[in-house]
Amino acid sequence: MEEEFNATHDDIHLTISSPNDAMTILKTRFIREDYPDIIGIGGDINYSYFVDAQILENVADYEGMKDINQGYLDIAEALELIPTEGTYIIPYVANAAGVLYNRDMFVEHGWEIPQTWDEMLQLCDKIKAEGIMPFYFGFKDTWTCLAPWNAMAVELAPADTAKQVNKGQTTFTEQYRELAEKYMKLLPYGPDDPFAYGYNDACTAFARGESAMYPIGSYATPQILSVNPDLNIDSFVMPAADSADARTLNSGIDLGFCVMDGCENKEAAYEVLNFLYADENIQKYIDDQNAVPCKNGDFKLASMLDGMLEFIESGNMTDYQDHYYPSEMSVDALLQTFLLEKDVDGFLKTFDTNWQRYNRDIIRMVQDYENSH
Repeated sequence: MEEEFNATHDDIHLTISSPNDAMTILKTRFIREDYPDIIGIGGDINYSYFVDAQILENVADYEGMKDINQGYLDIAEALELIPTEGTYIIPYVANAAGVLYNRDMFVEHGWEIPQTWDEMLQLCDKIKAEGIMPFYFGFKDTWTCLAPWNAMAVELAPADTAKQVNKGQTTFTEQYRELAEKYMKLLPYGPDDPFAYGYNDACTAFARGESAMYPIGSYATPQILSVNPDLNIDSFVMPAADSADARTLNSGIDLGFCVMDGCENKEAAYEVLNFLYADENIQKYIDDQNAVPCKNGDFKLASMLDGMLEFIESGNMTDYQDHYYPSEMSVDALLQTFLLEKDVDGFLKTFDTNWQRYNRDIIRMVQDYENSH
């Protein structure tokens, strides 16, 4: 992409830096006031911090903004710690999380896609009765514990749960109890020891047909297909609620572009963005990463997203709960401990206690804002 841009532009030179541990390096550059002109970032708590620090340029005047799916613009707006006038990220691609499933296996056995929580459990019982493992988990890698959690949370907890807690309007104990209890009920449908296997193990096992389903995001499909390129994968929204009408797709901004406030040539930055947001270049990214475009248009999506298309096209999607969690709180490790100990009350109490500890500055800021508005 970099080479193609530079070959067609004499007046602007584009350099793309994508190092390992990029966020740590980026924050170090910020401390040194060594700002790039554009950053590519996911829609998570770090983006929220950068908006609050006022180091991003308002890009509301970018012409391409009108082509972005409104659902993802709403998700970006909701990530602001407190309401901030302006737009500070242009969503590029998203991912979709729910349940990947072996389409050929489902067709062979005549299994139906579940639309409610009860139907999900009934399906798991059917699969297990036929001697097949319903789910594979890779909970040895703590971050994978967040995948089913997020996919279920979008139907069982308010999208703004973290914001409500920060305002002092509710607690995680109140909002997350049903979510925690239902999460535990998935464990018997996976390996005997789900904590013995990591992400790569789970991807490999699912690719080899050792389970019918894998609760993970679309981002896992390149890894799975590298093991078995012929696997016929599809996906569906995780049905965690008791009503089919409550279904919503767990989807968030996987990559968006921000222009830094210190960018000396905003016009040049916008020219780069025009290139990146050209339909053919977005399609290249989609093809490579099985991603979901945040731009409206006639894009060809990977077949493993077929079961989620209706939600993507209608904008019926809700952001990941963990995009509001501070990294210092290590919610993934907290979830892993909970799944090992199976102590719902202890887990919820710890969640609330740790939230107050790691978010005290944000809580104070939010409540000050609420009091003055």
